[in-house]
Amino acid sequence: MDLSSIDRLIRPQSVAIIGASADPTKTAGRPLRYLKRHGFAGAIYPVNPRYDDLDGTRCYPDIASLPAAPDAAIILVGAERAEGYVRDLSARGVGAAIVLAGGYAEVDGEGQSRQAALRAAAGSMRILGPNTVGIVNVTDRVTLSASGALDIDGLRAGSIGLVSQSGGILGSVLSRAAFRGAALSRLIATGNEADLEISDFIDYLVEDPETSVIALYIEGLRNADRFRRSALAASRAGKAMVVYKVGRSEAGARSTQSHTGALAGEDRLYDALFAQVGAVRAERFSDLIDIAMALSIKQRMPGKRLAILTTTGGAGALVADACGLLGYDTPAPSPDISAQLGELLKDDGFSADRNPIDLTLAGLQPHILKGAIAALTQSADFDAVVTVVGSSSVGQPELVAKPLVEALASIDKPLLAYVSPSAPDILRHLNASGVPAFENPEGCAAAIDALYRMRRVAAEAEDADTIAVMPAAHLPHEGVLNEAESKQLFSSYGIPGVREAIARSPEEAVRIAEGFGSRVVLKILSRAIAHKSDVGGVRVGVAVANVAEACRTMQTAVQAKTDAVLEGFLVQEMAGEGVEVILGYLRDPQLGPAILLGGGGIAAEVYNDTAVRLAPLTASDVASMIDELAIRRLLAGYRGKPACDIAALSDAVLAFSRMCLALGDRLAEAEINPLFVLPEGQGVKAADGLVVLRK
Repeated sequence: MDLSSIDRLIRPQSVAIIGASADPTKTAGRPLRYLKRHGFAGAIYPVNPRYDDLDGTRCYPDIASLPAAPDAAIILVGAERAEGYVRDLSARGVGAAIVLAGGYAEVDGEGQSRQAALRAAAGSMRILGPNTVGIVNVTDRVTLSASGALDIDGLRAGSIGLVSQSGGILGSVLSRAAFRGAALSRLIATGNEADLEISDFIDYLVEDPETSVIALYIEGLRNADRFRRSALAASRAGKAMVVYKVGRSEAGARSTQSHTGALAGEDRLYDALFAQVGAVRAERFSDLIDIAMALSIKQRMPGKRLAILTTTGGAGALVADACGLLGYDTPAPSPDISAQLGELLKDDGFSADRNPIDLTLAGLQPHILKGAIAALTQSADFDAVVTVVGSSSVGQPELVAKPLVEALASIDKPLLAYVSPSAPDILRHLNASGVPAFENPEGCAAAIDALYRMRRVAAEAEDADTIAVMPAAHLPHEGVLNEAESKQLFSSYGIPGVREAIARSPEEAVRIAEGFGSRVVLKILSRAIAHKSDVGGVRVGVAVANVAEACRTMQTAVQAKTDAVLEGFLVQEMAGEGVEVILGYLRDPQLGPAILLGGGGIAAEVYNDTAVRLAPLTASDVASMIDELAIRRLLAGYRGKPACDIAALSDAVLAFSRMCLALGDRLAEAEINPLFVLPEGQGVKAADGLVVLRK
């Protein structure tokens, strides 16, 4: 991708302000004031025919009068005039324009047409927006924005870049970061994304040497495939990524014929996407900054063992509890480390063999705190150290902050701080000095979890499954395939089924059953019945001698409950001992094809033990899906049961994914339920299945 035009937007040497106002309190008056206030060193060209001069800067009547084509322009006029200015800027050779006005695709169909016309008027010039608040390049002091958050002082240049689909969120993060002492590089609000969208700026930040952490505020994705490629490129480049996706509430189960739609909600698919690209999802908005600050340090956590060093027992317990809920351990120090701590802390009553390690009796003595940090960070017992700043430090903040900052030079493990009292100055000072500091224990725990989860993100950012797909098997019609046809399709892609045959009569069913062992499974065959068990259309473990009678009884029961056309009976061998899983497919309107794996059988929706990923899958995607399931303990062998063939299950999931992608838009739904995972070395067998096709 050619990033030169985006670079001209984010790091311009000259800017035009279209519709600039003489009133610095108005939206149209802010950009000029902010550019000067925050130290922009390039040329500024205000454009407004009403003025000759604005705050000592020459003002031009129109774009044609500008002395040169600027790198970027910010357009402050309303939607009814913006299109003309965009056309003139493009004709003049401007690199990119920011359109602040609303009234476009976010409002109605007429607005959509207006937005399309705006994009067409831009020609080869790039557009940011419309309906955006602009950009803030803290590193290079470029503030092409009207956000009121820029009235603050103390913006610190650092390594955290933000791309937000909301302009208001850009201002919120900017002000919160300044309050917390977090250091930022570039902030971009993409607005309606008529042209430049979130992935364009991820690509830019991947190449940006000033940015090591990419924070994203997402409302929805216009191009999920493009986002996936860009985010994977960030992971491979070692750029940590944290995402806050608004809209976590479940919009409701999908109405489908398979179980899969009900089991995979829209928000879970976003979880899957972020996991697959190596991004950390922030659960709370405040975590977006907390996690970004933690990931901006170089150290990662190889394990989940924490040392908590506190001068207040209650606050130490808060951190331990918040981290414990996320699966982190606080083991007691080893005898050697206990002895070192004991030498430092000879106060009567101090106990060095527990964690959190309480320094309350020692008081605020910097040399003791520094020595304790050194002992714990050098110990092989712990993967990170959290220090708790207590209320006694409020009057003497340097006594706590200085030992932490000094310790940074000699440690190779994460060192974090939880500031228990309301002490903004301590919080800012620690963060500004490189010690991630948090104002609540939950934020501290979320940051620790992110450090652990990001430990191998670049190594795990692998290409999706690229094994060549087989041509689709002959598909006789659109609509619902019956079970036999569905399993024939699965088999053609390498997913074996149980032995079975179609019987047109009870007597034929007997002849078939005699070749399948002493007991068989009988099912009604009908493409009109998606869930046969619901209408009495399944019998399991039927003795061969009873097959004919079972068929007649089953047929009568089904006909009493439905007027569906029956196509005969399906006679199957017993699958054998194994664990039942469900393997399903659905296509999300925004995110595309997705694969679901979970505990199977008729109670799949009751237990809701599932994992979901977007297709195409990688081998590591499948491994992580299996690891998420509660039934993984059954698959591994539980209470004397044999371990199951997990390798064959993984192969089947990848084959199913390839099948779904090969069928493309023809595939509406697909599901195998149950897929029996047999003992190790015996493979898997599809015992039931459903496929729904489009034309």
